[in-house]
Amino acid sequence: MSTVTIPKQEYRSLKRQSAAYRAVATGRFEYMVRDDVESVMKDFEKTGLYNKRFLADLEKGLRRSSVYGKS
Repeated sequence: MSTVTIPKQEYRSLKRQSAAYRAVATGRFEYMVRDDVESVMKDFEKTGLYNKRFLADLEKGLRRSSVYGKS
């Protein structure tokens, strides 16, 4: 095994990145930021890109989503 010497600051940075990667890779999230469904829907409607049927399906899916506490 070879030995590599790096500055302590770089080591700490790599160690933090490694811990963050492990948390994401194993699916452990302590806190998820999310907008409420109404806010998300308003943002989609404002674009004018989506028809009413799509928007209705999107809202239905969001409300059933595990992200919003439903399964």
